[in-house]
Amino acid sequence: MPTASGGDPEIAQVATAFADPRRVRVLMALADGRALPAGRLAEEAGVSASTVSNHLAILLGHGLVTAQQQGRHRYYRLASGDVEGVLEALARLAPREPVTSLRAHTRAAALRSARTCYRHLAGELGVRLFRGMLDQKWIVGGDGVHHADDPVDRLSAPGRKDLYRLTDEGGEALAAEWGVKDSVLRTDKPLRYCIDWTEQAHHLAGPLGTAVTDRFFELGYLARGRVPRSVRLTPRGQDELTWLQR
Repeated sequence: MPTASGGDPEIAQVATAFADPRRVRVLMALADGRALPAGRLAEEAGVSASTVSNHLAILLGHGLVTAQQQGRHRYYRLASGDVEGVLEALARLAPREPVTSLRAHTRAAALRSARTCYRHLAGELGVRLFRGMLDQKWIVGGDGVHHADDPVDRLSAPGRKDLYRLTDEGGEALAAEWGVKDSVLRTDKPLRYCIDWTEQAHHLAGPLGTAVTDRFFELGYLARGRVPRSVRLTPRGQDELTWLQR
């Protein structure tokens, strides 16, 4: 479609920024919403500091990341949610990389256990959270299971088939127990969910999924892991969220 200025969008030009696996690793490291310094991004990309600077310059030039100076370091973050959307779409199309080393196995295990999926909780922990909400009738509208022969929903993609909704009881519980803001506790709109690619089941997504995950971090129930996007239950989280550990 033509843009407001009359020209067609130059998709191929911006697509070149996603064509290098080292730049993709940088973008994926930032996909949980954090701002990270170049040194940490160099570790994730597996390159030297000078090389990651070149890749960051390309990402900055294409408007995919922003940079902010804090003291002696510059911190980088994704420029917008649109970049997350592109990463999500590409992840659905891309083949899975084989696990061929101990480091790769460790990363895969951490991400399967618990991770952020574009700011909401995913992995085994995210699926258990959603399952618990269904069991307690905080959410209704489906069984939380992905069926392999489903013609509508696909793995590692936003779900569309099940029309989940938050019940009045669920809204009251989320506000009372975790302090989730009323602005996302809408019981008259379908809830967004994703089909978790490691667990082959549903986890909560959208504004409510993000709000619950944010509150878990604020309450000290979750902490970030060393592997980008990986998270873990803290001792406090284990004490407060016993039903997630069954």
